[in-house]
Amino acid sequence: MISWRLAVLTILGVAVVAGCIAYVIAPARVEADQQLPPTLPKLTGHHDTEISTNIQHPTAEDHITAFERAAEAILKRAQNVKASADEPLFTGRIPLPKKRPIPRP
Repeated sequence: MISWRLAVLTILGVAVVAGCIAYVIAPARVEADQQLPPTLPKLTGHHDTEISTNIQHPTAEDHITAFERAAEAILKRAQNVKASADEPLFTGRIPLPKKRPIPRP
């Protein structure tokens, strides 16, 4: 008769092997499912042509202003962080653990 321990260990072992096989096979299936269709769908309507002709790329000035705004936001946060970092977390005495006697048999 098979003991319960052996049966449980066998079931767990089979589950681990099945999980490893699924881990190796699943990414290949996901990559196959996410492939692009061979042709792009046709877009209908006159609004699509207007959108494609009115694309404006950001200029260097736009990049500079965005960078300056981000830098200002970071500096505002840095002031708050520095103010809270100056305060010590513990102001009182920190108790240390007491020595315990060595247990003897």
